[in-house]
Amino acid sequence: MPPLPARRRHRVRPLSRRPLVSVVIPCFQYAAYVTQAVESALSQRGVEVEVIVVDDCSTDGSPDVVAAIAAQDERVRLVRHTENLGAVRTFNDGLVHARGDYLVRLDADDALTPGSLARATAVAEAFPTVGLVYGHPLHFTGDRMPAARHRARRWIVWSGARWLEERCRTGVNVITSPEVLLRRSVVDKVGGQRDLPHTHDMEMWLRVSAISDVAYVQGADQAWHREHAGSLSQSLDPTFGDLADRRDAFETLFAWTASRLPETSRLRSLAARALADEALRTIVHADDRGRLDADLRARYEDFAAEVDPGDGPLPHARAAARVVDRGGQRPTPIQTLRAAVRRVQRDAREARWHRTGVFTR
Repeated sequence: MPPLPARRRHRVRPLSRRPLVSVVIPCFQYAAYVTQAVESALSQRGVEVEVIVVDDCSTDGSPDVVAAIAAQDERVRLVRHTENLGAVRTFNDGLVHARGDYLVRLDADDALTPGSLARATAVAEAFPTVGLVYGHPLHFTGDRMPAARHRARRWIVWSGARWLEERCRTGVNVITSPEVLLRRSVVDKVGGQRDLPHTHDMEMWLRVSAISDVAYVQGADQAWHREHAGSLSQSLDPTFGDLADRRDAFETLFAWTASRLPETSRLRSLAARALADEALRTIVHADDRGRLDADLRARYEDFAAEVDPGDGPLPHARAAARVVDRGGQRPTPIQTLRAAVRRVQRDAREARWHRTGVFTR
């Protein structure tokens, strides 16, 4: 089969069969949410579904909640850990029990939107080289989920090589997690998640794109992602974020691709340069908002110096240097104007990202 072009838009086509999708739900202390997650999978139309809940030794009654659902629906299976093994081991244990043509990793505090699996599998069925399909997730807090769009307008399909290169060029993870569908045969080739504290999902998406193509469902919302105090993302450093974690994800990826992709060295340099420049850009943006202190600035400068591959001046090097030279003094009118332009550009990038699934710098 000839390789796909860098990016192509396609008209939506209906499914011609009902493929089996395995929804793996890692669960730890989510008795309050897991029923909603399971039901959002069981209610999917147009596909066959099996749900595998792996409980990571919860003490809040989560296993009993799931066991009660499983007793009423044979499509649900409960796997119980006798000790807490963490999110990565919990998901990988679920993979062992999955029988589907496709896989979804759904955290127990998230949920799938109606029609999500049919929309995603339709793309994968139409394009056998696609190993990963994603779409737009709706982030929310509290118990009220925002209204979701259910009608896909078109599909975007990238060659895996192009999608991976763009992720390296920007250094940004463009996927939350529950909006992803994976082809089982591709997962069998690349393996499960790696032991990374915050970026195990991101690294797996990158690894899948290294050997298969990637597609995006445009126009519909594919999942709900709940933001709350107990979520894994809340354990990130509140000032430094996941910058170092993304570096670790890329390094883990490149250790795997070293013997598989001739482009590994170039991609490593692209990713390192992107992360180094992001550290400098964060200095500038924090200064724009009046939230930059000397210790935080030094931390970002040290990170940029550590990961910079030395392939030439970084795009934000001069702007970051101006922040340092100003030494905490009030910005000049021209500096204030530059800050306003940067904010407008940043907002435009965010809006385009959520509208099209394409993130650019």
